[in-house]
Amino acid sequence: MLAPPARLRRVGPTVIALGLTSLFTDLASEMVAATLPLYLTFQLGFSALQFGVIDGLYQGATALVRVLGGHHADAHGRHKRVATFGYATSALCKLGLLVGTGWGWITGVLLVDRLGKGVRTAPRDAMISLSSAPRTLGEAFGVHRALDTLGALLGPLMAFVVLSQTPDQYDVVFVVAFCFALVGLALIGLFVREPRPQPDLEPRRRWWQDAREVLRVHPFRRLTLIAAALSLATISEPFVYLVIQDAADLSVRWFPLLFVGTAVTYLALAVPAGRLADRVGRTRVFVGAFGLLVLAYAMLRFSALDGLQVLVVLGLLGAFAAGTDGVLMATASPLLAESRRATGMAVIASTTALARFASSVLFGAVWLWWGWQTAVSLFGLALAVVVPLAYRRVLQSEPT
Repeated sequence: MLAPPARLRRVGPTVIALGLTSLFTDLASEMVAATLPLYLTFQLGFSALQFGVIDGLYQGATALVRVLGGHHADAHGRHKRVATFGYATSALCKLGLLVGTGWGWITGVLLVDRLGKGVRTAPRDAMISLSSAPRTLGEAFGVHRALDTLGALLGPLMAFVVLSQTPDQYDVVFVVAFCFALVGLALIGLFVREPRPQPDLEPRRRWWQDAREVLRVHPFRRLTLIAAALSLATISEPFVYLVIQDAADLSVRWFPLLFVGTAVTYLALAVPAGRLADRVGRTRVFVGAFGLLVLAYAMLRFSALDGLQVLVVLGLLGAFAAGTDGVLMATASPLLAESRRATGMAVIASTTALARFASSVLFGAVWLWWGWQTAVSLFGLALAVVVPLAYRRVLQSEPT
């Protein structure tokens, strides 16, 4: 591998290798994700509610297996092996999309794909945490998320290029995505070292007992509840892009580039947001980022959405992601014992994933029955209420 820049070397080779793994994996995933709303709603004719269920599963199906994957990695000290299995499962599912087009089949393939993501996420984040100094956790996760987001930026661009050359040939997108996923799988296999956490002196319990044990840590439980409440009032990005496409009367040809607009801002702000969180308080940055979504939803609902306003909305989405994704895990890490780090990260990720599942299904149902304008208004109002309440709770007692 080429020597990384000095700034990246500060976070360690394991973080860089995992970041590059995520780069190629997310490139593949975002190629699929950027075309999936069009593929399902325009080509296959799925309704808003059907898409909401699929998007909810895509967001929330990782809930249980995150905890199982994290528990298994902690129990056996095999974070790399568990993560690699998850990456391999998701890679194979790209080919599964070529086999059938029925609602049940597509739902099943995407469910398995997300199960693979759920298995790998907690062990991967635990490896980042265990390979980083406590004082630079925000920066380490920021660097990883920046590399991950570079893949999220390149994925929609690649999808746009492929569909421009082969219009409506979604199977070509899925095959190319599979090839990139294989590169990510090779990177984790060849270049990621297995960290060695401090041994657990307590007897190992069942996964649900370990999950219950980490939730007994009051600051961690409080953080989990705050994250879940905020996620429940959040509209998933694919739905936001479908709203933009409808409100701005955007040609379906340009739809994948909406993902690019968000990814550019995320890529630019991921590391600065992590450093800011390390300095001023990680939960403050995390909760405050949801305030950007309130502004974005207000623009979706009450503005005409010309080209400039669409760019502003995409920028707000990217800034929100930069202030929440890696920052949440950096916040949770110091609250957890090393021997239960993956389990705890899985618990908080699973809780927010379940909240996002409920959010997507609810948003899809409201859109189907009353239109997207009503759905955006309801979610925007709910988030405008939850954010200040969560921020007040953070100010009362903030974990560091």
